[in-house]
Order: sequence, then C-alpha cells, then structure tokens
Amino acid sequence: MCRALKVLCVAETPTALAELKRAAVSAEWELTPGATDEADALAQVHEERPHVLVLFGPFGGLARAALDAYPSIRILADRPLPVPSVVVSALDEVRAAVLGRPAGGPVR
Repeated sequence: MCRALKVLCVAETPTALAELKRAAVSAEWELTPGATDEADALAQVHEERPHVLVLFGPFGGLARAALDAYPSIRILADRPLPVPSVVVSALDEVRAAVLGRPAGGPVR
C-alpha cells in the first residue's frame, strides 16, 4: 500500500497558520488540518502520523515530543530548535524544505 506524504503545519495564530499552510500546500503531499497550540498539534501527530512537521513559533517542546514518539518525523522550523531540524528563514522556503531541497533550486 502506498501512502501519501503528510505534512502538519503549526503556527501561533489562526492567521499565521493559514499563511503557513498556503506556503506549504502542494499537489505532491497532503496537508493535515494544522494547529495553533501544542496540545492540538501533538494530538494530530498521533492521529495523522505526519512525515513532516512544520513549526513556525516557539514549539521546541512539541518538536521534542513528536520526535520522541516518531523518531523518523522530519521537522522544519523558523528558528533553531533543541532537536535535529531544518531551519527555514521564510515562508517561500517551506515547499523546497519539505522535499529536502535547498531553497534556491538545484546547483549546477
């Protein structure tokens, strides 16, 4: 059985979450509902089992809990976290980072 890549976005406010989801949306993967607080986000981590967790805000505790529960989850964030993660400096870098590509495209 083939499973689509799932991406969970978490931001501090509903407006910020909507902006982050717009930046992360792609035909290549499925976005989960998303969350604006750690409790809701962690519940979605357990229910949805996303492959990628995109955090825009102070969610270091969530990142640690998600990684403890699912060591293979890939974490992207807008700031350095105390766990292995990829830091993106702007919303327009999110799609490339989900796929593990540098934001500028391929290097020749």
